[in-house]
Amino acid sequence: MESTADKDKGQPKRTIKTIAKTKTKIPEQDPHVRVTNFSEVALGYTEDQALAEAARCIHCKKPTCIVGCPVEINIPAFIKAIEERDYRRSYEIIKQDNILPAICGRVCPQESQCEATCVVGHKLEPVGIGRLERFVGDLALKEGWGNVQEEIKPLGRKAAMIGSGPASVTCAVDLARAGVDVTIFEALHTPGGVLKYGIPEFRLPKALIDRELRTLQKLDVKVVTNAIIGRLYTIPQLMEEMGFETVFIAVGAGYPNFMGIEGEGYNGIFSANEYLTRVNLMAGYDHPGHDTPVGMGKNVAVIGSGNTAMDACRVSLRMGADNVYCVYRRTRKESPARAEELEHAIEEGVQFHWLTAPIRIIGDDRGWVKAMECIRMELGEPDASGRRRPIPMEGTEFLFEVDTVVYAIGTSANPIIAQTTPGLEVNKWGYIKVDENQMTTLPGVFAGGDIVTGGATVILAMGAGRTAARGMLKHMGIEPPPRPPKPELGRVVKKKK
Repeated sequence: MESTADKDKGQPKRTIKTIAKTKTKIPEQDPHVRVTNFSEVALGYTEDQALAEAARCIHCKKPTCIVGCPVEINIPAFIKAIEERDYRRSYEIIKQDNILPAICGRVCPQESQCEATCVVGHKLEPVGIGRLERFVGDLALKEGWGNVQEEIKPLGRKAAMIGSGPASVTCAVDLARAGVDVTIFEALHTPGGVLKYGIPEFRLPKALIDRELRTLQKLDVKVVTNAIIGRLYTIPQLMEEMGFETVFIAVGAGYPNFMGIEGEGYNGIFSANEYLTRVNLMAGYDHPGHDTPVGMGKNVAVIGSGNTAMDACRVSLRMGADNVYCVYRRTRKESPARAEELEHAIEEGVQFHWLTAPIRIIGDDRGWVKAMECIRMELGEPDASGRRRPIPMEGTEFLFEVDTVVYAIGTSANPIIAQTTPGLEVNKWGYIKVDENQMTTLPGVFAGGDIVTGGATVILAMGAGRTAARGMLKHMGIEPPPRPPKPELGRVVKKKK
């Protein structure tokens, strides 16, 4: 069989000067059409488009893109397999480190992770690593490559996962493959965590999540839904009465934050979590077909400018709002949203009010929101986040007529687990303290994802789940399987601004 090295013989070396300068464009729904539906916006690469983008990788001797990936996927190897049209091998390379490629290819912020450290990106647009990962993940789902039943030797050991988001799923799969009997406890009525309730259908279809989660069924991982740990059972009960030797806490950080301003008790005020859960997970977009009315009005203000805020704005448009306003106290430059999500929101008609902050919400005599008083802001010196601090400008107050307000200014740790688990230490913000193996202050109890870091990314949560799985196996006296070998990694050099 001809080797890769043989194929490369006689071929001119690919360099920055010989490749396409920009990423291969990904097909998308027209903004005027997509704003009327919940179908996926980005349509994914065709085979020819994937091959064109893969041809932009120069296969560095010391690839820094791997360093930028929280789970260290062998990116050059999976791209090389695409170039050779060996798509199944490309999928198998990705799956060594990432069990959810079709999901991560859609929602991970590659521009601040693997693509941020891509050598090509120092002079040109970086290689579209996320788009290529999605192409391979989608093809794998279509062809059923992940449907192979794995042979596993049971060890007779038990582990519990609390939550069923990306951190738990990753941890559960690694443990199950090692022979551990794994049970996932999920508070809601369906597994998937933030992937299901927090990300709209037009960014991440629910059917795709369900197909990716079939990996759990093939590994005989049990999933118990409608089970709030800390209420139905406590962690001490799981370990002392139910026989679980080790527990992984990955409940996310879904406790909503508000501003504490006057009028936040009026009807028509939502946290982004509640709003998106009603629409995403409970089919609020199909009322009365599904009995989950959302109760929003026609003029919606979303406070904040992160990815969740963009989701809330774009969902509101699709739910029939006449006007959707994004209200943010800094400028577009400081917006924490992904550039792609921000651009999509602008294309779809979201109206942005930069350097604007709410100071009071006004209601009518029936107790419903009718307006929001705001003040203009200016930027001062950088604060602890590195962004310039917003400062109110006296005398610039004005009224903003709205009938719905959605808060998307971040979330905090839900205190239920900490309150019902003696000896479990948390920091001053309520996030669980862990060591380098993701183990908490309680032996055998591990934690990862947003409940440890605060709101972060899907792939970072998956990385924590993988680390926790290795720690949990060691805790049970089981040698973790060796990690797949990687090429010699390069040193990441930050780009000059």
